Amino acid sequence: MTTFQGIPAGACAFYAELEENNNREWWLEHKDSYNSLVRDPIAALFTELEPRFGPGKIFRPNRDIRFSQDKSPYKTAQGAFASTQEGVGYYLQLSADGLMVGGGYHSHTPAQLVRFRNSVDASGTGESLRHIIEAVAGAGFVIEGEKLKTVPRGYDRDHPRAELLKHKSLSAGMELGQPEWLETPAAVQEIAALWEKLRPLVDWVGRHAAP
Repeated sequence: MTTFQGIPAGACAFYAELEENNNREWWLEHKDSYNSLVRDPIAALFTELEPRFGPGKIFRPNRDIRFSQDKSPYKTAQGAFASTQEGVGYYLQLSADGLMVGGGYHSHTPAQLVRFRNSVDASGTGESLRHIIEAVAGAGFVIEGEKLKTVPRGYDRDHPRAELLKHKSLSAGMELGQPEWLETPAAVQEIAALWEKLRPLVDWVGRHAAP
């Protein structure tokens, strides 16, 4: 097992070059760089984070172009997800712009959405989520997720948690760029500290909106 030593600065440079050369020939010539600069360091990072945040999954670098007008074959960012529940957990993404971290849930089923809305509607669990969201936003995270334009049918337009009821998915993220610690073993502690700030949100979703 490889010990995590940091994510090399060349990882971001790799994606900057990929943005200009998104084709199979370039990728095959630089696949070893992808493995050594991106995939292997992130795998080692997630191995160290697993005891606290759950097993990690590194997403495939290939784009699904079957139904897209954009036929560029490779993603211009590497995503990875740590979770103990399907679709609920902690996220990391690396691109030419640097590092982004986040947490929450993106996928949803009709039954999952019903549970989420019922829990937001209930005063106890709903107010708990509202306070969590305020704390997460106060820590510098951007609240994200797929949303309706209006409060869903069956709920008062003046509901005290109307904005939360509009959500079909709920997450929070923070763009970090390329901090000095990214290239060092200290990245483990830095990312873990940021994910811990998201733990209340992830735990709430895990209890009230998991698949």
